[in-house]
Amino acid sequence: MTNIAMNHNFNNKVIVITGAGGVLCAFLAKQLAHTKAHIALLDINLDAANLVAQEINQAGGSAKAYQTNVLDLASIQAVRDQIAADFGTCDILINGAGGNNPKATTDNEFHTTDLAEGVKTFFELDKAGIEFVFNLNYLGTLLPTQVFAKDMLGKDDANIVNISSMNAFTPLTKIPAYSGAKAAISNFTQWLAVYFSKVGIRCNAIAPGFLVSNQNRALLFDQDGKPTARANKILTNTPMGRFGEPEELLGALLFLIDSQYASFVNGVVVPVDGGFSAYSGV
Repeated sequence: MTNIAMNHNFNNKVIVITGAGGVLCAFLAKQLAHTKAHIALLDINLDAANLVAQEINQAGGSAKAYQTNVLDLASIQAVRDQIAADFGTCDILINGAGGNNPKATTDNEFHTTDLAEGVKTFFELDKAGIEFVFNLNYLGTLLPTQVFAKDMLGKDDANIVNISSMNAFTPLTKIPAYSGAKAAISNFTQWLAVYFSKVGIRCNAIAPGFLVSNQNRALLFDQDGKPTARANKILTNTPMGRFGEPEELLGALLFLIDSQYASFVNGVVVPVDGGFSAYSGV
């Protein structure tokens, strides 16, 4: 694939990415390095973030990993100071930290009275698991924004991109906590866009549809490479009839963060989903 990031010049801009050790954000970070920006890779798993930084630097880019707990304000503030000393203050913030938890996930899509013993239903969802999901996704976006947006006030072309999800539009079965938390991210994106509109910070979000990655490949395909039952439901309800690839998020992200293209785009959540969110199933 042609590296479209090379068409965007963020020379000496500082792009801060949370969750940068994860599969999706690591991919985006490596692509964004081609814009000539300095990439600050924040993750609680320093080893994972370091691997991404090494790959970027070996390819001629500029990146550094920082161990960060996005739920700990002191941790984020300390990292902010380290980034400022290494690269300068934040110009673009990508809030990619997030995720789900099995303790906040039901086994069944629909509740019935004849469920097999041991099936985890809505009634067995774990309070701590639900709190973890809400905190990681919502507070894990709000707290980094509190810290890094202070340095973005009044800067030229400063902006924030949050990572929402398809389940923010319509909740998916089995994952009520994750769906609710991502809906909160979409709402928060709009709130931030209004709040910062007078000080030059735009805020938008992308909502990935169903992408294939090493992380979820086993959930979507069986050992013979055929789609699982849940994967078939996704494909049936995706008008384009296929899963997306991580590369297909890049164009939307580059558009949103580049003020040459999106200077009047503020408070939107862009679905990158093959039409999933537009389809009623009929």
